[in-house]
Amino acid sequence: MADTAPKVPAEERQEPPEVVDRKAEVLANRIRKSKYLIVFTGAGISTSAGIPDFRGPQGLWTLRAQGRQPTGGVSTVQAVPTPTHMALVELQNRGILKYLISQNCDGLHRKSGILPDRISELHGNNNREHCRDCGKEYIRDFRAVASYEKTVHDHRTGRKCARCGGVLLDSIINFGEALPAQDLQLARDHAEKADVCLVLGSSLTVSPANEIPGIVGYRRGTTLAICNLQDTALDGLADPRVYSRTDELMTRVMAKLNIPIPPFILQRRLMVQMESTGDQRQQLKVNGVDVDGTPVSFLRSVKLEYNRRVARSEPFIINFRGALDPGTELKLELEFMGHYGEPNLDIIYEYRGEEDAQALYLLEYNPQNGEWKVNK
Repeated sequence: MADTAPKVPAEERQEPPEVVDRKAEVLANRIRKSKYLIVFTGAGISTSAGIPDFRGPQGLWTLRAQGRQPTGGVSTVQAVPTPTHMALVELQNRGILKYLISQNCDGLHRKSGILPDRISELHGNNNREHCRDCGKEYIRDFRAVASYEKTVHDHRTGRKCARCGGVLLDSIINFGEALPAQDLQLARDHAEKADVCLVLGSSLTVSPANEIPGIVGYRRGTTLAICNLQDTALDGLADPRVYSRTDELMTRVMAKLNIPIPPFILQRRLMVQMESTGDQRQQLKVNGVDVDGTPVSFLRSVKLEYNRRVARSEPFIINFRGALDPGTELKLELEFMGHYGEPNLDIIYEYRGEEDAQALYLLEYNPQNGEWKVNK
């Protein structure tokens, strides 16, 4: 990877605030008139979250090319999505952003609220793994990445599929490996439909992902806009071409669109289900789930009030020796991974007597005030 970056990084440029502001006005007008906006993102959108880029002066590959070791930085599981991330979420929620294509593996787009069917993560996601045999996907609130001790092409994470017992593989695309065919095709399909493509924080160096913006840029009657501190190979097609940090541009663009950028709220979906196991016995199953049904791991433990036993492994199951009466309320204490300092949370599950009764809880955690909000 380091041999793709020079020892002397490309020059970074920062345009004056008044120039960025003027170009933000142009971009906002293009977005306002667009019928099909797509966005292409690179590592530059996450630097303000404390995650280093790759080819900047302190980029991971730049330092390695210089024989230096990276220092500092924030873990991707603790990083807070940036104003740029949250601006894209709001544009998605308002129906303005049709599709997002990303080269980033840090998982911040999905964590920020980008829906799974609105994004192609062309280089993978540190928090996503899948079964080699049945294809079942899992989202983890921890780095689900192989150790690569033997080879960078050994993607086994050491875990097994809960559905079929197959080997789980990470989703990271290392150099020399093909991009996921479906994600790449979706990216190309949406680029063919787009009338505006906004590139944020990418030097457009790594192929074939870097070819996607050109699908828009080379067509007549379309807009390719690029915001990056370093030059890119497609700068000649870009109008506007902005030399600034992505947050500086996107905060201005959103203000000119008169669209507030929402704060980051950690959103979790929790499924609680009572199951019959025979002989009048029942068990309570607790698990995280994504909007598309994909299992999500974000709990450390689940404890039932007045019960000394604590469920500490997935699936989180609490057994009952006898049948519960309809109307019984069960108080559950949830312990989270705690990457954002989330405190434990108590929820109430009411058993109504139905077989395999499910209840979905929408949990929202605000890192700014440390408080949970529960919707059912």
